[in-house]
Amino acid sequence: MSRVRLTDRSVAALKPKEKRYDVSDSLRVGLRVRVAPSGNKTWVFEKRIRGGQLRSHTLGRFPVISLGEAREKALTLEKEAMEGIDRKAEAATKQTVSTVLDTYEKLHLAHLRTGKERRRQLNTALAKHLNEPISKLERRHLQEFIDKTAGTGALVLANRYKAALSAFAGFAWRRGYTDHNIGAGLSNATREKPRDRVLTLEEVRAIYDATELISPLWKPLIRLLILTAQRRNDIAGLRYGEIDFERQRIDLPSARTKNGKPHIVHLSAPAFALVETFKPENDNETPPDLLFTTTGTTPVSGFSKVKSQLDKLLPEDMEPWTFHDLRTAFATIMAETGASESVVDRILNHAASGSAASAVARVYNQSQQLKPRAAVLDHWAALVTQETANVVSIAS
Repeated sequence: MSRVRLTDRSVAALKPKEKRYDVSDSLRVGLRVRVAPSGNKTWVFEKRIRGGQLRSHTLGRFPVISLGEAREKALTLEKEAMEGIDRKAEAATKQTVSTVLDTYEKLHLAHLRTGKERRRQLNTALAKHLNEPISKLERRHLQEFIDKTAGTGALVLANRYKAALSAFAGFAWRRGYTDHNIGAGLSNATREKPRDRVLTLEEVRAIYDATELISPLWKPLIRLLILTAQRRNDIAGLRYGEIDFERQRIDLPSARTKNGKPHIVHLSAPAFALVETFKPENDNETPPDLLFTTTGTTPVSGFSKVKSQLDKLLPEDMEPWTFHDLRTAFATIMAETGASESVVDRILNHAASGSAASAVARVYNQSQQLKPRAAVLDHWAALVTQETANVVSIAS
């Protein structure tokens, strides 16, 4: 790092480079101007607190903050450091884990489709520390919760908590709320492997039939998951306004899909019969907003409990399964019956795995393939419900 006696003119003349670089002021030791590849120039002052740590302070951007003003601010910080005053430490003691979480949600989580779920995970993982200063939070606290979750047998869930905590800890460190990244080095509970579990058609039918004995709220939800082969959250969060009763389909907006694109889901006869039960009996009755809810404002939760109920109703020798396995079963079974792989992928709303399609192909894929997609889902519903009279060839 070069050190020169800076002037406002020399700072203004500094040119951006491919990588960020600093130029130190020889008059006020510890003060430097940081030049970003974008051309932005920021004043930074670094000084060790007496008997404490080395602290770095961002003083503002040039030319809004002139060289003289930057030197004045640096001098004040230098005097405080010599007296043992640590501004960052004092600020950190005023910032609780909860307030930093609020900032994290505002700046980052609010822009994620799964932001609310991630905040819920962090609230659970950090419940004991929410009202404590963020500066008191240590890596061992995070690892203890991960290990405790893993101890219940929920190894994959423990990994999800680890990912959430690592991301939050990194944010807190980069924003200066903690002295170091307490999330670095956290251990996973298990090494995850891609699942190769494929439910047979008989197993899918068993799950479908078992829903007859669970609550009337969950029965149509689980059956729609099976009949549409959609993602769990897409169906659990289904809104009345997303159902096109005239065309017998679901129109998912881009804000509700994993790949951020609108998605059309054909409703086979059994699936359409399920959503029709939510239609008001008369025109004066207000339809529900969310189809599956206990609060009226948020989608239903509790899939793990319902899964436990279903497991008790299924054959004892049935291998472990997950709700996501229903999508894999659909894709595998329909491919075996002759369905086009591209049609199945579009039903599942998978992102294209090959090269980018042409403009003509994109239009064709979005419109003209709706009919074959509907045919595949009708065929799938007939297989699951064992309405064999409706099973027809769909080979492309």
